[in-house]
Amino acid sequence: VMEAGVDIGPFSHLRPGAYLETGVHIGNYVEVKESRFAAGAVMGHFGYVGDASIGANVNMGAGTVTCNYDGKDKLRSVVEKDAFIGCDTMLVAPVTVGAGAVTGAGAVITKDVPPARLAVGVPAKIVER
Repeated sequence: VMEAGVDIGPFSHLRPGAYLETGVHIGNYVEVKESRFAAGAVMGHFGYVGDASIGANVNMGAGTVTCNYDGKDKLRSVVEKDAFIGCDTMLVAPVTVGAGAVTGAGAVITKDVPPARLAVGVPAKIVER
């Protein structure tokens, strides 16, 4: 489902269960499955978002992937409002990135990131801003 004002780049694929609220932007070569993007959320190019809830005004950098399958079950990722997900971040479900939190480029998020905190590294660790 796409609400008004949604912009989707070429070669992107919306699979069943995708819901894009008003003003969402999806870049090129992105796949969205069983996920909801709240109003104003942005997803860069070359990404995969499955089994996730993306909050309002979230910016997800190019190459971001939700790693939602553990070999047995599909697990959910949650990115709360106003979070900034750096390019090439891997969100290893189940995981929540809190409101206003930031992940550094290339981070592998395996544990929840508290609101307004910065997570960097492989695996990611919380650091001072």
